[in-house]
Amino acid sequence: MQKSLDYINGVIAAKEVNLLGDKISKLCDMTAEDAFRAVSESRFGTGAEAVSVYEYEKLLFADERDLDTFIREYAPTNAEKAYLLSPRDFHNAKAVFKARYVECDLEKMLAPEGLLSVEEIMRYIEEGNFKPLGKELSFACEKAATLFSEKNAVVSGADVGAIFEKALFTRLKSACARNLTLKMLTAKKADMTDILTALRSKPPEYAANNYVLCGKLKPAQLEKLFVEDSEKAAHALDGTGYEKFLEICLEDKKNGLPLTRAELIRDNLEIDFLAERKYELKRTQPFLYYVLRRRAENANLKILFVCLLSGMNESDIKKRLRAI
Repeated sequence: MQKSLDYINGVIAAKEVNLLGDKISKLCDMTAEDAFRAVSESRFGTGAEAVSVYEYEKLLFADERDLDTFIREYAPTNAEKAYLLSPRDFHNAKAVFKARYVECDLEKMLAPEGLLSVEEIMRYIEEGNFKPLGKELSFACEKAATLFSEKNAVVSGADVGAIFEKALFTRLKSACARNLTLKMLTAKKADMTDILTALRSKPPEYAANNYVLCGKLKPAQLEKLFVEDSEKAAHALDGTGYEKFLEICLEDKKNGLPLTRAELIRDNLEIDFLAERKYELKRTQPFLYYVLRRRAENANLKILFVCLLSGMNESDIKKRLRAI
């Protein structure tokens, strides 16, 4: 039974008082043991049987599991549920294919369960029966299976990843078509992904085969990024809204740096957009904002404990934390 938005927002109001917020920043100058004790004594990771800082992942897993339960029970529409959980299905299917054809540890690659169980995904792939996985995921599995079956084909992880990434964006575009916020965020994230693909590709043909093309940018616009004249490349996307994003990409590329700053902007897109409007969130936006904040806190705690256990200093840890 679908719950009303007023009821969902009431549940969120009661739960968000347990968010750690800026307390995470204060943990950065503690010892790993003291930080673990402080987090354990809060309501984070309730139910986790973790007695030592070296078991901090149990806290993270318990919190993630609790949040997943919340998403499944309180997602206002199927659009939010698909946006938040279906990426895991595509990730897990990709992992199963890689484990089948490349020597790697499947368990280490799997993400938590999405809309489908890992067992379901594994069974349907093993059977070669992809249709129950849904239109877009089925298409990706078919394409991956064909790629691996071709004689003398040299299949890279990037090739497989591109197949599932493209299919995922197609799925999100379809699932979020009636939700203006998620539709916009999907399009922007797709465009940023295509810009990154173009700037990481040497031959334009390789990039063209790997664009997701689920945003507003067209192949003809992205082709302009390959011009040798750096000044022209810098103005290739004028008027699209991605001028600053491109500037950051080109600056780091010129300096021989990985495009991690741009990746972080893309990955923080949703939470940054909602944070700027946190006092005027409407309809299903409070639900999305709450979930994203909890996910960001979970990610930050993982960074925190890894850094503290490796002896990193406070300032260096804070540089690595995601903004919330």
